[in-house]
Amino acid sequence: MGTREQTRLKVVLVTGPSGAGRTTAINVLEDLGYEAIDNLPFSLLPGVVDSAPGDRPLALGLDSRNRDFSPTALLDAISLIAQRQDVELSVLYMDARAEVLLRRFSETRRRHPMAPAESPEIGVRRELTLMAEIRERADILLDTSDMNVHQAREEIENIFAPEGRTLAVSIQSFSYKRGVPYAADLVFDCRFLNNPYWVPELRGLDGRDTPVQNHVKGDSRFDAFFDKVLDMTRFLLPAYQEEGKSHLSIAFGCTGGQHRSVTLAETLAKALAEDAPQVSIRHRELQG
Repeated sequence: MGTREQTRLKVVLVTGPSGAGRTTAINVLEDLGYEAIDNLPFSLLPGVVDSAPGDRPLALGLDSRNRDFSPTALLDAISLIAQRQDVELSVLYMDARAEVLLRRFSETRRRHPMAPAESPEIGVRRELTLMAEIRERADILLDTSDMNVHQAREEIENIFAPEGRTLAVSIQSFSYKRGVPYAADLVFDCRFLNNPYWVPELRGLDGRDTPVQNHVKGDSRFDAFFDKVLDMTRFLLPAYQEEGKSHLSIAFGCTGGQHRSVTLAETLAKALAEDAPQVSIRHRELQG
């Protein structure tokens, strides 16, 4: 293996099940200045990393469609690269729920690569099982189930911004009726706060509107709850950076994902503007 004495080569391995957004991630990284290579045979992986000039970061797309794919082979390749002192490795796993992957394949009418002669449902289940160990090994898990391609692109840009940018923080609101976003690092339940839904003039508004925010913040428990969340977040930001993390995901949930969780997400994003300039915000139920 060659050595790079001056700087470590930044390598991002992009993987995940078919239909979760791996190609989108590769394209975004290429736009950010990475040298991008997709569907690279595993046998060529060590040579590609070893021969990279080092003046540009490297993004490599690897998944079950590679002709020599196996979970063991990919995990071995990850371990081999991670041991190198001249390489800074990140594994980005693009993920999505099984029903979302199935819907995406149904919409495109494509055959699933893991079940070309069978139903896409069989292929989705087979691939998720096959990729389970790799998902556990990933450094960054990005769930695109509730994102369109533009939102996924924005999240990837926030995570893999040019050098010199700070830790990327994504904050989202959600409804417990549709389930917890399982890729979130921190999840806070704010269903105990005053619910604007029961106020007729507030029901049609959402947590971005001042009257709704005033109602939620009027709860005597709001200030203590928010102060604790903000204090913990500020404590975690430098801790995540020291650990080499590039992304922190925070989610607030309430019954409908319209009022209380949106208020908390908006309030935290505003409070973190100075601590973490690289903050993105999504309201899952409001954005569809």
